[in-house]
Amino acid sequence: MRFKKIYVEITNVCNFACSFCFKSKREKKFVSPEDFSAILFSIKPYTNYLYLHLLGEPLLHPSFEKLVEIAHQMGFFINLTTNGSLIAKRKEFLLSAPIRQFNISLHDAEENISPAQWGDYLASVFDFAKEKSSESYISMRLWNGGVSSVSSFNSFCLELINRAFDSNLTLERMTERNIKLQPHIFLANAARFSWPGEVALGINNRYCYGLDTHVAILVDGTVVPCCLDADASMALGNVFKEDFGTIINSDRARRIIEGFRRNEAVEETCKNCGFRVNGE
Repeated sequence: MRFKKIYVEITNVCNFACSFCFKSKREKKFVSPEDFSAILFSIKPYTNYLYLHLLGEPLLHPSFEKLVEIAHQMGFFINLTTNGSLIAKRKEFLLSAPIRQFNISLHDAEENISPAQWGDYLASVFDFAKEKSSESYISMRLWNGGVSSVSSFNSFCLELINRAFDSNLTLERMTERNIKLQPHIFLANAARFSWPGEVALGINNRYCYGLDTHVAILVDGTVVPCCLDADASMALGNVFKEDFGTIINSDRARRIIEGFRRNEAVEETCKNCGFRVNGE
């Protein structure tokens, strides 16, 4: 089995406190470079694409540069998801870092940065995007569609985006999935989704790409079917205790995969996941 990508959580610590983020009960920690190497060694036969994303802000990791070096030396294509707040602080390294794609969640700033600082925050992200786009893809995310309280923030973003990238976007276009601003720079729009368990959806008839195109590993080594299982309600095993190949071929994993192939969610977490409801 080969995956298009594998998510690896290098920390579940974050400097933001978003109301819409999952409130995990897991112990807060940072993965050590040694454990990170062990994780990558275990998944190397199964993918070339590494996504540093689950919960937490990866750029908070004190050994972030070392982890990128390890992943690069092992031949992974590295993709990073960040709230963007530390880009200015880490800019010197990030400009030279061998990172294939940056996913920057602009919508996180609306609740965590004062309106007086929105301009500085967005300017730092846009300046970095333009400098880095010659060698990396930049996807700036506004995943807050359908939320009336963020209209002023989105309007402000749109004004600064048009100014920074010499575009003429309108609010009506904010429903488009991906808008190309410049070569390798995109604005990604989506509705805000509910995390599994937040809303009792109870949808049995559904398909998901979890364990098909991707799988995820939490900071403590726990393997879960996707990046939305933030509290390991569907824990399949632990890469520090078991072989990764054995874990993804376990009975529970096979039931999940075979269920989705029948368009059936066999796990309660999947039945109550709002991500697929929004078509993501």
